[in-house]
Amino acid sequence: MTARSRFGLAFLLLFVGGLAVGIGGTLVFGPNTGAYDTPRSVYIAQGASLNAAIDSLEQADVLVVPATFRLVARATGWGQQIKPGHYRIAPQQSNYHLLDKLRRGLQDPVRVTIPPGVQPAQLTAVLGRRLAREADAFRAALRDTSLARDLGSAPAHLFGYMLPETYEFYWQTPPETVVRRVKQGFDRFYERELAAAADSLGFTKREVVTLASIVEWEALLDTEKPAIAGVYLNRLNEGWPLQADPTIQYVLLDTKGRRVTRVLYEHLEIDHPYNTYQIQGLPPGPITNPSPSSLRAAAAPERHEYFYFAADGTGGHTFSRTLREHNRAAEKYQRLMDRRQEDSSR
Repeated sequence: MTARSRFGLAFLLLFVGGLAVGIGGTLVFGPNTGAYDTPRSVYIAQGASLNAAIDSLEQADVLVVPATFRLVARATGWGQQIKPGHYRIAPQQSNYHLLDKLRRGLQDPVRVTIPPGVQPAQLTAVLGRRLAREADAFRAALRDTSLARDLGSAPAHLFGYMLPETYEFYWQTPPETVVRRVKQGFDRFYERELAAAADSLGFTKREVVTLASIVEWEALLDTEKPAIAGVYLNRLNEGWPLQADPTIQYVLLDTKGRRVTRVLYEHLEIDHPYNTYQIQGLPPGPITNPSPSSLRAAAAPERHEYFYFAADGTGGHTFSRTLREHNRAAEKYQRLMDRRQEDSSR
């Protein structure tokens, strides 16, 4: 081989080697997630294989070329180190950075909004959809006697302390931890905003939550909540039965599994500890998880002389001092409903 040939061969080998290094560098460090606008969520299940993890990335439409991700994952061995969890994957990420995030388990929290005025089945369904456990696991945590006792509550009442807010949890957070964090968040909110006002009324924390839960189901307008709480406070102070229709709805849920569009006289006769047409004072515990506005209203009810209120047909209520005034307001509302029904049937 001549010197010129040897030089040519060396040059070719260097070129091929450089090309290989360049291609390899691109495979490892070049962008391989899409040019989408905002980070995308990917959920990697517990015990997922590399192929399963890649399937999750593809379902989220994250990878541009899945084959190169698989190649780098296998070549580095990092594909066997991928941790389960929820990850927010930024655009234009390299295989190296993506694998590094997944193998180190650098998870991103999931935002979970607890809705107000719901029942345990509804809340646990929300948690089951947003987090890694089934709804039944969260339902079991809410009924856990030792957990409730540790949190200063009872299994029958713990749900009422699930403060409606938006929280951040890691996807695989155990249900017991979720319930504990929400209840502790409620306790901080209570001490910060409600405790002093509740103490001045002589209300315990459970009594505030119980009254607030009734207000939650009674009021459609936040602005009316203090006035409605004031009506119930007046009845309590006078030793009247609370006669709160929301508690009858709770009784029907507990005994028949459903609420009704209209409370009837026959429903008022059901023998139940939450039937405030029969018992004196507040029921044993909350009937739902009240919103912050309902809690504030229960801790600081409006001071007035009203003992009654009736729906006015606009989402609000007419407040009355006497039963006669209340009956007139109720009759006016019923006439309005009758007219609306006639108009809808034409």
